[in-house]
Amino acid sequence: MNAFEKLAPFIQDYIYRNNWEELREVQVAACDVIFNTDDNLLVATPTASGKTEAAFLPVITELYNKPSSSVGVLYIAPLKALINDQFVRIEELLEEAYIPVTKWHGDASQSLKNKLLKNPKGVMQTTPESLEAMLMKRKQQAMKLFSDLRFIIIDEVHNFIGEDRGVQLLSLLERLQNLIGCSPRRIGLSATLGDVPVAEEWLNSGTQRTCVTPDVGTERRKAMIMINHFYTLPVSVDQERKSVLPFFESLYSLTRGKKSIVFSNSRSDVERNIVNLKDIAEKRREPDVFLVHHGSISASNREYTETQMKFSDMPFVTGATVTLELGIDLGDLERIVQTGCPHSVASLSQRLGRSGRRSGVSEMCFVFEEEKKSEGIEFYKSINWLFVKCIALIELYRENWLEPIAVDRYPYGVLYHQTMSFLYSYGEAKPELLAQSILSEAVFADVSQEDYKTLLRYMLEKEQIERTSSGGLLVGGKGERLTNHYNFYSVFETPIEYSVRDGSQEIGTLNNPMPPDTTFVLSGKTWSVVEVDQEQKIIYVTSVKGKPPTVWDGTCDGFEHTKVLKKMREVVAGLTEYPYLHPSALSRLNGIRLTVRQTRLSENAVFEISPDTFGIALWLGTKAANALDFALTALLPERQYTLHYWPFISVKNVRHDALLKALEHIKTVPLSISDLSIPDGIEVEGKYNDFVPPELLRKQYIAKYIDLAEMQREMTKNKEG
Repeated sequence: MNAFEKLAPFIQDYIYRNNWEELREVQVAACDVIFNTDDNLLVATPTASGKTEAAFLPVITELYNKPSSSVGVLYIAPLKALINDQFVRIEELLEEAYIPVTKWHGDASQSLKNKLLKNPKGVMQTTPESLEAMLMKRKQQAMKLFSDLRFIIIDEVHNFIGEDRGVQLLSLLERLQNLIGCSPRRIGLSATLGDVPVAEEWLNSGTQRTCVTPDVGTERRKAMIMINHFYTLPVSVDQERKSVLPFFESLYSLTRGKKSIVFSNSRSDVERNIVNLKDIAEKRREPDVFLVHHGSISASNREYTETQMKFSDMPFVTGATVTLELGIDLGDLERIVQTGCPHSVASLSQRLGRSGRRSGVSEMCFVFEEEKKSEGIEFYKSINWLFVKCIALIELYRENWLEPIAVDRYPYGVLYHQTMSFLYSYGEAKPELLAQSILSEAVFADVSQEDYKTLLRYMLEKEQIERTSSGGLLVGGKGERLTNHYNFYSVFETPIEYSVRDGSQEIGTLNNPMPPDTTFVLSGKTWSVVEVDQEQKIIYVTSVKGKPPTVWDGTCDGFEHTKVLKKMREVVAGLTEYPYLHPSALSRLNGIRLTVRQTRLSENAVFEISPDTFGIALWLGTKAANALDFALTALLPERQYTLHYWPFISVKNVRHDALLKALEHIKTVPLSISDLSIPDGIEVEGKYNDFVPPELLRKQYIAKYIDLAEMQREMTKNKEG
């Protein structure tokens, strides 16, 4: 029997009714894995390639042929919005199979949750945080809900791998397996994976299964890409309110009449863009089709935006951050615009893939706004490096390269978190049982018994746990205050937020209160503060006219791969005229290349900033650059730190010959971590670092952010230094 013939009869009828000519290759391959093996499945194909159906057509058939006596499928997604959006295309199939779908997260209906608890069946949709809460506080109910669980489907799997949430999720899944006494098969879905073997290993973690990733040769859609560049003169806020800058005119022209997303890297930029686009539309007496979607917008307003983008025939334009980067179905988007440079090739690929589902051609326009630098500024500061990085990312995308996945070997903060969660759920536990239960999880395989003892001793000191008279461990007094708060379920930082309200309507949230009469932009509209309730954390506002400045700053991801830096060097040192550059962008690139040639920046590893200060241009990624930085500090103890100017390392209070000698030593003598001068107190950012000993945080940082081998390997390739 072929794949189609093995599908449940009502699924075959559905395929006929919807005039499918045939199953897609990835769907046939997924059916083969689910029907004919006991393996895990990773579906890694481009956006709109039919991944959801590839997973669910065979899974629904399996549940139809052999119904589960509990929840049969646990579907996990990184965003509640993604959960709310999914299954629209297969709801009909699930209804015909009498397979209910229940959302289980903070915003979901309690009555539907209670209904599922009484009669566990079908598909449960949840997030890692909601699963955490369940295993902590509803352990007995979890056993009933999942006693006959068959499949765990993880959507946007790339969003978890290498992140603390991914470590948390794998720990929870292994705890769940131990609780129910079986190992459900796992299915991962992703459109953006740079390292399939690492992703397979991640998906298999703790299951004792192998993973199959069908190689179906799915081609990416054709893409039309353009970069434009604008110089702007410094203007006051009052001038900007009254004028229309060419940058915003360009944004308006690019999105006019096209259903689009305008991505920006910060919420502040999103709000500034949308309020200016609204202003242009008002001056032209054209419709206001501009919406906003980011983490500070209220859930109801975000859902409104998603609904309008998906179902309306109006050419809505939504300003967004990463919140719309994931696979929420917004219908047929005609164009993607990015202001500035995306963080990575993976992010570029994900955003580009949002458009062109109907036409078969994705469109993405990158628009840069830059103030003209003064004539006397240092040459390396006159170069717009994010502009260069954007070209490098596009070229790497064209080469089918994506950033490889970096897995955290020592996730001590999550280890603390899962220890507290386990003790909360289990009650008192002997240290031996605790260590056996937690360290046996595959995700903590590299953590030694000695390191765990060190962590537990520190947790005792911090009163997160306490020792009983019988020698057991349980959650301590200070630990109870943490574990009893809903904020504990997440392993990422959730800053204090003030609810912004116009009467009873919530507009969104801000992290900082403002005095009355302050005006600001949120959700693409201008508001004036009426009153601040500090106790309830509420900012009451009223709507006003005008274009004031926004009230928050955005941050960019500072982690870079060496491949990106090398490609940037190739861009500035080469002569290629990239066909996607608008004349203004080509002119900017040519100006940068002239500066690079005049200063021989691409040829010389060392350049002088002042008589005792030098820049080092070795084009190294974050991990290799950190290794070089700490090696130089060890060899040049008189060195003074200056503010680093990405993408270079700088050294101050050294002689040129001493610096060259140190670089030659680093290049030719094999080094170890003990040869580096790593600052005290250095650590990877983490929500629970206060409860992890400094020596363990240091060990985690070294493993995650320092790569000696890569640094020395790259230095041997360099002509100088």
